[in-house]
Amino acid sequence: MSDLYITWSNYHQKIEQLAIQIYESEWQFNQIVCLAKGGLRIGDILCRLFDLPLAILSTASYGGHHQQTQGTITFSKDLSMTTANLGSHVLLVDDLVDSGASLKRSLVWLDRKYGFYIDEVRTAVLWYKDCSVIKPDYYIDYLPDNPWIHQPFEGYERMELSQLAANHQATATAEASAS
Repeated sequence: MSDLYITWSNYHQKIEQLAIQIYESEWQFNQIVCLAKGGLRIGDILCRLFDLPLAILSTASYGGHHQQTQGTITFSKDLSMTTANLGSHVLLVDDLVDSGASLKRSLVWLDRKYGFYIDEVRTAVLWYKDCSVIKPDYYIDYLPDNPWIHQPFEGYERMELSQLAANHQATATAEASAS
């Protein structure tokens, strides 16, 4: 499996490209649901750009060494949202579709829990891998070689808080010395 390394700048550019793609489709939606953890940052930025409510569905399917082993998907008991009801036209967002199992099962979960509110759901991701069993409605990069995507925030998963504190102290000391 090849590797694809994403910088913070590239990550934010891709979110903006996704927003433009959705905007240019002229689809009228009234709710964003993001899959946490991977879709949190994307959902946050999209809800700010489109000025629409954000709901969060917490999911987990990766574990093991460096969180790179896909296992059984687990869902939160309910959505976290600040509106009384879910919107009728939902944009479901995540960072990527790998096998597609999480996105596909999330659609089923939404239908079972909130189907009586929903008239239409569309999906949006930054990366769509060839090995996925589902094709998202909106995506930025189609990846035919199914690389492992190293996103800029993954460093926090391997970081020790003691090392983070030491790095910040060293930076503060260097800045104080330069003043």
